[in-house]
Amino acid sequence: MERRIRILLAKPGLDGHDRGAKRVARVLKEAGCEIVYLQFATPERIAQSAIEEDVDIIALSFLSGAHTVLVPRIVDCLKNERAEDIKIIVGGTIPKRDVELLKSAGVTEVFPQHVQMDEVVNFVNKMALTISQK
Repeated sequence: MERRIRILLAKPGLDGHDRGAKRVARVLKEAGCEIVYLQFATPERIAQSAIEEDVDIIALSFLSGAHTVLVPRIVDCLKNERAEDIKIIVGGTIPKRDVELLKSAGVTEVFPQHVQMDEVVNFVNKMALTISQK
């Protein structure tokens, strides 16, 4: 039996706008992923939950503009716990000018606010192939 990819989908900080994140969670679950959902979570809680839940990917949803502050903190928390193998993807209201900044901080991929869901699913499926080969 093939192992299902595990994703922690989180809304970091105090951003309560979760409609888009819940849609992404539903679509990924329908695509066969196991989803753990966190809202109003600190970077430390996100990293710790990802480790405890043994996830393959952390998917972060931002509408607040705090991505340039919170993502590097999450990456640092994972490094401190020697869990850098957990991939990070980010979506939401992300200005184009911040995409390279996030990728240089350790993010695998950034999805803009109005991305088609099949794009996200296809990307996660490709990641699942590389993760399962390890």
